[in-house]
Amino acid sequence: MLSYLGHVLIKNRSGLVAGAVVSHADGTAERSCALRLPDCVPGRHPKTVAADKAYDTRDFVADCRIRNVTSHAAQHVTRCGGCAIDGRTTRHVGYDISQVIRKRIEEDFGWGKTVGRIRQTVHRGVRRVDRQFKLTMAASNLRRMARILFAQPQGTPS
Repeated sequence: MLSYLGHVLIKNRSGLVAGAVVSHADGTAERSCALRLPDCVPGRHPKTVAADKAYDTRDFVADCRIRNVTSHAAQHVTRCGGCAIDGRTTRHVGYDISQVIRKRIEEDFGWGKTVGRIRQTVHRGVRRVDRQFKLTMAASNLRRMARILFAQPQGTPS
């Protein structure tokens, strides 16, 4: 059975897609791609990765720290063994902001599935599906940039 996973990295401030990649759905691809995607962002500035509870594992957090990336994964407090995200991360205001903004990524996936035709691809092979996925995310960026650039200033009548 052919099945693929699409992974997206967005910028917190604008919500624009900064990186996208497709991989085979093998059970470990999500975390490994989450570690590789921040490497495609240029610069030596501090980087953070916001994620859901599935990424709150000790090995993922440790791998992020080795790469000088701060993991802003949601805390999975009900998991036996406790959560890997500790007070060093959660005490900062940026952690709370990342938890709110990380949900914006669903807008790109939702648009891609309804308009961008990535719900069920007609292509076969990781390379072809990856091209379609990246093109769809680029189109999503264009849509978002148009809304940012041509949005009416606050207080002007429509």
